[in-house]
Amino acid sequence: MDVVVAGGHGKVGIRLLRLLADRGDRARGLIRNPDHAPELHEVGAEPVLCDIEGRDDISDCCRGADAVVFAAGAGPGSGPERKRTVDYEGAVKLIEAATKNGIDRYVMVSAIRVDRPGEWPEPMRPYYEAKRDADAALVGSGLTYTIVRPGSLTDGVGTGLVKIGFGLEGGEIPRDDVAATVFLALDATNTYGQAFDVVSGDDLVDDAVRKL
Repeated sequence: MDVVVAGGHGKVGIRLLRLLADRGDRARGLIRNPDHAPELHEVGAEPVLCDIEGRDDISDCCRGADAVVFAAGAGPGSGPERKRTVDYEGAVKLIEAATKNGIDRYVMVSAIRVDRPGEWPEPMRPYYEAKRDADAALVGSGLTYTIVRPGSLTDGVGTGLVKIGFGLEGGEIPRDDVAATVFLALDATNTYGQAFDVVSGDDLVDDAVRKL
């Protein structure tokens, strides 16, 4: 499989690229800083210089792919404007790029509680609004989508054990396990058209994805 990951240097994105490359897939990561290219090479991925925030059209960055993954984000400390331009507009640009290239498969890394605005912490409202609108754009795009909504992300070593469901109350999850969930969801036809929550739990990732 040829997979393009937006946010290729991000903490989830680079983990996903490693999993793809280790399986023998063509793993391409979109980056805006050329200095990050060596880190992608280290995990077996191909860096593609493509500023999803600065460019209006990123379709040439995805040409020939079988699937795309949106794992980009403005990150902590960024203001509301960048939440909009990266987390929402970047996701929409990837939708448009997929459509132009005839790429049907799109997996979104979103966030738990995106679909429950009554539970949003007020300081994070711009972030959740951007993620919510990005999810809605993907659902309405006509692409074969899966939306993965992880709980609070940690950098701890993955356990390979998760809980997947709908309307989960919350919880933490290592980025390793988020990447593993996305990796398995890419090929799992039962995740098509699904938007689900994932946090640390008691099920092996493979079992949890298969039981969805």
